[in-house]
Parts: sequence; structure tokens; C-alpha cells
Amino acid sequence: MKITKELIGKIEKEAREFFQDASGCHDWSHVERVRKMALHVGKLEKANVQVLEIASLLHDIGRRDEMKSKGLFCHAEKGAELAIEILDRYCIENEMKKEIIHCIFTHRNRTTKKPESLEAKILFDADKLDSSGAVSVARDFLFAGNAGSNCLYTGNEKKLAKSKINYSYTKEDSAILEYEINLKYIKDRMLTNTGKNIAKERHKFMKDFFERFWEEVGGKK
Repeated sequence: MKITKELIGKIEKEAREFFQDASGCHDWSHVERVRKMALHVGKLEKANVQVLEIASLLHDIGRRDEMKSKGLFCHAEKGAELAIEILDRYCIENEMKKEIIHCIFTHRNRTTKKPESLEAKILFDADKLDSSGAVSVARDFLFAGNAGSNCLYTGNEKKLAKSKINYSYTKEDSAILEYEINLKYIKDRMLTNTGKNIAKERHKFMKDFFERFWEEVGGKK
């Protein structure tokens, strides 16, 4: 089947159904940002933007089920299964379908499944870039609030970050800790040259923000 705007619109409509009552950190606005970034990077990297657009729309459709199961399975794997069902309904040719599924299956950072195609690497980067920069700072504090955090900061975040690897977030933790453990390293995970350049600039914004944060806490600003 030829990939048209109408077809992509139908796939988007189906994808949206999986984000009813989604958390603010991974709601439909996240999908839209990943889609825009993937298309932006895809054009610069000369990738197949049709594969990227469809994969972006479907990349997190397994997250709702993962949340319900309390993390018993990987949302990327579940999303790939669900995406196959959706793509089969539109008779998308097998080679393109395989490319889309590979993108979805390998987009998650916490997995041994690594992106191999250019499109999969771009989706991986686009998804991670949403955790770096101004939007990331906003998502970070939203994440902490959703997790029940009862403090803005403790002052021990940098020290604690050195002793925690695979930590489980608790109400005693802060958004600052999430930055120290995870967000500050996003730039090191990029797979494409374009992604690396964007991540470098976004990292600088976050670094400047949190340095300013501590300066204000200390009464220096």
C-alpha cells in the first residue's frame, strides 16, 4: 500500500487511543515531539522519513500495558507486537513493516536490543533528546511530582548519584537526583551525528540551569 498522508492520519488515530489518561511525561505530546525531532533529524541524515514518521507515532503504544503490569515486560517489545497488528490492517509492504518494527523494538535505552538501521538510530536519538534540554527540565519536575516526591532538593543529590545505579525512585528523592543519575548522560547515548550535535546544545542548557539552581539555593544569585 502506498504511504499517503491519509494513511498516516489513520495510523495516528489508532496510536492516540493508547494514550488515554497517560502520564504527563509520556503522553501524546511526547509522541508529537519525538515525531517532529525524528523527521528533522531524518531529513538531515537522509533517512526514510515515512518509516520514521510511522515508527514515531507507534513507538510508545506499549507503554500503557507496561505501566499496568508495573514493569513486568518491556514496552518497546509490547509496542512492536501491537504495531504489527496495526500495520497488518493497512497492508504495508513487508520490508517497510520490518523496518518500522525494528525501530520500535530497539528504541528503548534499557535493553540489550540495539538499533541497527539508520532509521532505528534516529528514532532512538529523537526519543532520548526529549529527555534533554528545556522540555526535559520541565518533564523532570513533572516526573518527580508524579512519583510523589515531597522535596524540591536534599542537597545530597550528587553524592547519592555516585552510589545509585539502577535505582527505584521514591518520595524522598528529587528531580535533581534524576538529572544527576540519568539526564546529564543523555548526550553520551546519541547514535547519529545530528543527534550528538543537538544533544550537546541541549545538555549545555540543562547544565547551566542546574548550576544556576544551586547558585540561587546558596544565595549567590
